[in-house]
Amino acid sequence: MAARHRVIEAAPDRVWSVLADSSRYADWVVGTSDSRPARGRWPELGASLEYTVRIGPCRLEGTTVVRRTAPPYELELEVDSGPLGTARVAIEIRPWGQESLVIIDEHPLRGVAGALHNFALDAVIQLRHRDMLRRLAEVVGRSVASDRTVRT
Repeated sequence: MAARHRVIEAAPDRVWSVLADSSRYADWVVGTSDSRPARGRWPELGASLEYTVRIGPCRLEGTTVVRRTAPPYELELEVDSGPLGTARVAIEIRPWGQESLVIIDEHPLRGVAGALHNFALDAVIQLRHRDMLRRLAEVVGRSVASDRTVRT
């Protein structure tokens, strides 16, 4: 199972504000170089955004669709990476004292990734999630710090 967690030093609504901002998607999703709205209002049910992944000279396009949302605690996405297939990415934000426990759980659904899903692929996803949660914590931290600066 490719689930990973991290405590982020911010309340759940602060974490949610980053997840709910489609313009920040590329800031915390590992491998994504940019993102843009595609359909609906992110992160409402059925809303989607398009993203670009650049690997050297290669450029891949993908789409992420909101499949379930329960602000400010749950967001489930279906990530379509074209030829690689689709994956379910569930993000849960739990209050943890004055902070948040963020849990990311990802499972390939369709395509090559779904057909080849195994322990080794889960290990790679775990490494990606560790970096993704670190990046999310940094983006949330900058957001909180920015708000403190504006208030003083």
